[in-house]
Amino acid sequence: MILPSRSPVAAASLLGALVFLASPVRAADTLGEALARLAPSADPKVIGMAVDAAECAQTQDGKPVDRLAVIDYSRPSSQPRLWVFDIARRKLLFQELVAHGKNSGDATATRFSNAPDSLASSIGLFRTSDTYMGKNGYSLRMTGLEQGVNDQALARAIVIHGASYVNEAMARVAGRIGRSWGCPAVRMAIAHKLIDALKGGQMVFSYYPDKRWLASSPYLKCSASQLARAEARVATDPGT
Repeated sequence: MILPSRSPVAAASLLGALVFLASPVRAADTLGEALARLAPSADPKVIGMAVDAAECAQTQDGKPVDRLAVIDYSRPSSQPRLWVFDIARRKLLFQELVAHGKNSGDATATRFSNAPDSLASSIGLFRTSDTYMGKNGYSLRMTGLEQGVNDQALARAIVIHGASYVNEAMARVAGRIGRSWGCPAVRMAIAHKLIDALKGGQMVFSYYPDKRWLASSPYLKCSASQLARAEARVATDPGT
């Protein structure tokens, strides 16, 4: 289970989530199923993998998460492929277009890299950190958690920021939106609110059906014993 933060507001939200899950119709829902239902245009398998990866990460660092962003790079950039969820309240906050790197592909991303100056996007699980004002305006730093896959994200300045080339009009006319230098850029109109929703240690899961990554990612292969330890920690911690 993804651990929510321990503030009073989050605790109340968690209680609401538990009441939601206790209803007869939804009692058997997993978190992944609940989130997938909030975003019917998303692939439920990808949402489920994102939840599994975030849960696994928490068994290792114990840091709670309130928000989870999911990017599905298997979809063309002309379609919404970024979803941001409020986990505690079981709400979909954003469903958005998002850019991929110039060297990842044209309308659809097919190539990914962890290398500096590659101008390509990275896949895998990230944890967000702080915000700053840079050449692309208000931006959000991310730490890549997967060695050899995205762990150069900070060094590469792979951040979430707004960009004028991410817009629906361009998607309709050109069949794709503009491309970044590897950053998951979003529409200017929602960039500030989206970044504020994700700053401060939240999770971002970037998906592509890369066979090597799917087979080797430690966050997609979390052991049952790791998850059991996490659940036991929640059950015995009165502050959760």
